Formats: sequence, C-alpha cells, structure tokens
Amino acid sequence: MLNETHLERYAKVLMWGLETARSARFRKGNAVLVRFDLPALRLAEVLHVRLLERGLNPIVRLMPTSTMEKDLFERAGDRQLVFRTPGDQELYAQLNGSIFLHAPQSLTHLGHIEPARIARATLARKYLRDILDEREVQGAFGWTLGLFPTAELARQAGLDLEAYTRQVVRACFLDRREPLGPWREVYKQAQEIKRRLFALPVLAFRVEADSFDLTITPGEKRQWVGVSGHNIPSFEIFGSPDWRGTAGVYYADMPSFRSGNYVRGVRLEFAKGSVVRAEAQEGAAFLRQQLAMDRGACRLGEFSLTDRRFSKIDRFMAETLYDENYGGRYGNMHIALGSSYADTYAGDPSELTPALRRKLGFNDSALHWDLVNTQRKRVQALLKDGRRVCIYEDGLFRD
Repeated sequence: MLNETHLERYAKVLMWGLETARSARFRKGNAVLVRFDLPALRLAEVLHVRLLERGLNPIVRLMPTSTMEKDLFERAGDRQLVFRTPGDQELYAQLNGSIFLHAPQSLTHLGHIEPARIARATLARKYLRDILDEREVQGAFGWTLGLFPTAELARQAGLDLEAYTRQVVRACFLDRREPLGPWREVYKQAQEIKRRLFALPVLAFRVEADSFDLTITPGEKRQWVGVSGHNIPSFEIFGSPDWRGTAGVYYADMPSFRSGNYVRGVRLEFAKGSVVRAEAQEGAAFLRQQLAMDRGACRLGEFSLTDRRFSKIDRFMAETLYDENYGGRYGNMHIALGSSYADTYAGDPSELTPALRRKLGFNDSALHWDLVNTQRKRVQALLKDGRRVCIYEDGLFRD
C-alpha cells in the first residue's frame, strides 16, 4: 500500500498535473470536482487539504461501488439508465477543474451485462463531457486523474499488491524526495519532441509491425500534445488524426478492461476511415457492441506513441492509464476508437466549431477506447515532398 509519504508526494504531483493541464491559471475561489473510488479515500483526503491550501473550493464525490454499478445495470429500467441527475448540468457548467482517483474494486463485474445497456448509459451522459470539453477549449477548465492501487488491479495484472504498488510509485516518481523534478524534466524533453514533429510537413504516417500495418493521416491544422498534466502518469505524445485517412490493420497485443468487461487480442481492419472488420480472442461481442455505440465509435480519435526512455512501467497493469504509457522494451503505440481531442487543433481553440471539426476530420463519439500495442514497430512519416522519414523505432523517437 502507499504510505503517508507517498500520498503526500502523490497529491503534490496531482496538483502539478491539474495546474499544468489548464491553459489559464487557477484563481482563488475556483471550483474543483474530486471524484474517487472508495479505496482511494485517504488520498482524496490529502488532496482535499492541498486544494484548500491553494484557495480552491473542492467538491467531493464518492463514485458508485462495483456492487452499485452491477445493481444499476441489472435492475434499472430504461428511464433509470438514462436518468440525468438534477444539478449536474449547472455544476459542470461552472467547474474550473476536476481530479479523478481511480481505485476499482472489480474489473469484470459487468461482464454478464448486455453491452447495449452500458452503451445507452454512456451516451446519456455524453452531454456532461461535451460541457467540459467546451470549457477546456475556453481555458476555463483543466483536469487530471490518477490511479490508487487495489488488490483487484494487482490480481488482474498477475502481481501481488506490493509489486503492483511499486510500479505505481516508480511510474509517478513517488520514490523521489522531490517528485516534481523528474516530471518537469520529462515535460521539457517531450516539448522538444513535439516541436520536431510539428515541424515536419506530414501527409501520412505508416506504422509497420509483424502483426499489423496501418496508415494514419494526421490531418490539417493539427499539433502533437502530451505530457500535459492530464494523466498521472503520462509519457505519451499523441495527436487526433483525420479519421477519414485511416487504412489497414491494427492489432492490440495488450488486453483491455472496459466497462466491467475483459477484451483480449483485438484486431481491427480499417477501410475509408472506418472499422470494417473487428475480431478479438476474448470479448468479441462486447467489442462489436462498443463499435456500434454511435456513428463515430468505429473511427479513429487518437494516435499515440510512448518513448521507453521516459516510462518506468514495464508490466501489464490491467489499467489503461498505465498500459497506454508502457515503456518496457519497445515502448508502445496505441490508438483510440471514438472521440478526438480538441487540444490537438493547431489554431485558436475558439475557432473549432462543430462544423469546422467535421470539415477537418476530427471525430466525435461517446466512446474513447485506447487499445495498446507493445510490440517492436517502426513509424515512418510520408512528407509532402515525397520523402519518407523514420520518426519512431524500437520504442524511441528519432531525431
């Protein structure tokens, strides 16, 4: 388990992430929503003090337990599934920040639930995310999230709780007396990589590995983002491509837990920007239901690469936050099916209207599902002058 020293350092890092993630500075009196699962209560208490010391107003919400989630999907009627909590819309329209502490007590408790019911509940709450996305574009909102190790996470990852916790401590630099030092250094190095990538006049990226071959179109007016404070830890550098240019095959060798379901060995075939064939060694029915959630669920919303020099994560962690930042031997690539990120727009955020998003090929969906590949791979950029440049190989960004 995390000790009190770790918790104090973790809270410090999460506050750094929250403030880094917001383009405008927080002001005294700003409202910050703190959501947490029950096992993370002590970390939430430490964060509560930090927020008060900063002059911010914490709004604390305990998340439903896994039993409550299971009961909801087993017993709720259709209207109850899509019920909008009174006051949520008004609250979210005034939030300045959000911190989520993920500490699941179960990862497979919804495996018996019809996936369409889960999708219906997700779609019904999309309006809240849309509000926060708009506030973030305006510079009025910032968010971050972190993971609190639990016995269930450790069990699903094939580790004991002590070994799992060590991965969390090392990944977030909580073994350092001053953890913000290495975070600032990673931030600095990531900025340089993003600058180099942004300078390339790229028409398309081609990712080649033994198990897949995928072409991705970055799109017009795009920028690379990452190591922005949004996730703790976060070492990925990513963009939201023009979904219409996606073609070829992608394979996720790392399993995924989503909405109480386990999915393994996902293979996706893209044509004209959309998934035309989806297979999985486990969880295929759930995968296909998620892809049918809405019109954008079968399209690409994110393309991401992690440099293994940044990340100390070298084990499967049964949690996307860590698995998408896997360092290991070859780093990782991941794609996300579903929604894209507005902050990857290389222009005035206020210009990015829904009409312009559609014109530029930014995807919109209630889904955002990261699928990770940790195998050896090579990423080439096809430039506008016809040259091919290797930007990433064997888990390293190339100069």
